Amino acid sequence: MTPQTRADLLTQIWWAGVQAVNGETSVTTSLTASPIAPPDLILAVGKAAVSMGKAAHKLFPVPTLAITKTGHTEPGLPFEILQSSHPVPDHSSVNAGARLLSEVIAAPHGCHLLLLVSGGASSLVEVPRPGLTLQDLATFNRALLASGKDIGTMNAERSQHSLIKGGGLLAQFGGARVTILVISDTQGDRIETIGSGIGLCRPRPGLQTETRIVASNTVARSAAANTAYNLGLSVLDHGEVLYDDVQACADLMARNLPRTPGLTLWGGEPTVLLPANPGRGGRNQALALHLAQRIGGQPDLSILVAGTDGNDGPTHAAGGLIDGATWDETAATALTRADSGTFLAHQNALFTTGPTGTNVMDLALALRG
Repeated sequence: MTPQTRADLLTQIWWAGVQAVNGETSVTTSLTASPIAPPDLILAVGKAAVSMGKAAHKLFPVPTLAITKTGHTEPGLPFEILQSSHPVPDHSSVNAGARLLSEVIAAPHGCHLLLLVSGGASSLVEVPRPGLTLQDLATFNRALLASGKDIGTMNAERSQHSLIKGGGLLAQFGGARVTILVISDTQGDRIETIGSGIGLCRPRPGLQTETRIVASNTVARSAAANTAYNLGLSVLDHGEVLYDDVQACADLMARNLPRTPGLTLWGGEPTVLLPANPGRGGRNQALALHLAQRIGGQPDLSILVAGTDGNDGPTHAAGGLIDGATWDETAATALTRADSGTFLAHQNALFTTGPTGTNVMDLALALRG
């Protein structure tokens, strides 16, 4: 099997996993299998807001607002879309947060709200607590992103700075019923941490609530594994375990790479500690380059590491697709400078997909053939 054949197979298998958790697919499947009473209002927020909103609005053509990352949209849809900033909030995030809160507050007494939540909401919508400026929020978020903390810890800290995170948004809802459909991008699929708890609804008298996780990393890995099986490959799924620094995750993966022909896969969201002036790249590109060092000289092994949302850090790439010939003597400097994206681009080893309509953290696939 040539390196190009392995790359093509890895790409096919990765996309099978991602398409299984697409927002439109996930919402349609959930609402078809377990129908709900027609909502009066649909609000969607996150990187998958447009695809989730598209499915819900098709089933229920009621007033719909989707708030998503700039560029994660499509033209011609019959509902309102606001584009906002990610991963650091800016004026658009504050404007979008104010609009989202106003829609919730204005909902009439008997309203049934369908709230669609996906990852990215932590930055895309914000109503800061009194005394905090936008500059305070931006500085705080930049420090978080460089800290090496996991997404659950970061989102818990973000919710403390916000009036709409951690259950604050739906605490302002005066309607009769809220149904919350969630695409999970955090460890354990906990509603308290997804989007910093933007979809958390605490029980109170007179309000009916239902929360569903409609897509997750587990679903994506299962679909990827099934596709690999159907292609005749042996498959080993090591689970959702990539929740450490990229170097530790690279060591973990290197110890469990396939020793015979076949596919091995992992899920999760590694962390990366950034220097003061980082170069270009993201956690997946950094992890891919660390792995390139560990498999250097192995001509029959290729690895794909990529974010299921199509973004890796503040770049347009989703991750990296490397093999035993990717690493060279200049790569160590790129890792030190957090400039893995520049190196991988020179090696034609960036993996670029564009927005995918979902966000269930990262998928890592290794194929030996």
